[in-house]
Amino acid sequence: MDKELIKGSTAVLVLTLLSEKDMYGYEIISSMKKRSDNIFSMKEGSLYPMLHSLEKNDAVESYWVDTPEGRRRKYYRITGEGRNMLEIKRKEWNIFSKLMNSIINGSEGEICYE
Repeated sequence: MDKELIKGSTAVLVLTLLSEKDMYGYEIISSMKKRSDNIFSMKEGSLYPMLHSLEKNDAVESYWVDTPEGRRRKYYRITGEGRNMLEIKRKEWNIFSKLMNSIINGSEGEICYE
């Protein structure tokens, strides 16, 4: 699959996963891969800058957890601001996908922009 198609949607994917539960980086990558039937594989080099950007914009916050094995993991959780951002991005995605499907499939009809 063309990575450019997914590129602009990665923030909404990350926020969606974090809206379900707090996760650490590798867990986010694994969840995305599993839920996309191994088609979408985000690299750490893409994920962590995005998480830092979301954190800078107050959409997510991080905290450390000590594992039973004695290691520390940095977890991320969505904030109220992040939930607002996710709601806006979901609406944008729904409009975008309806418009694309309408054009690609050649159908005409009224498209709801809400």
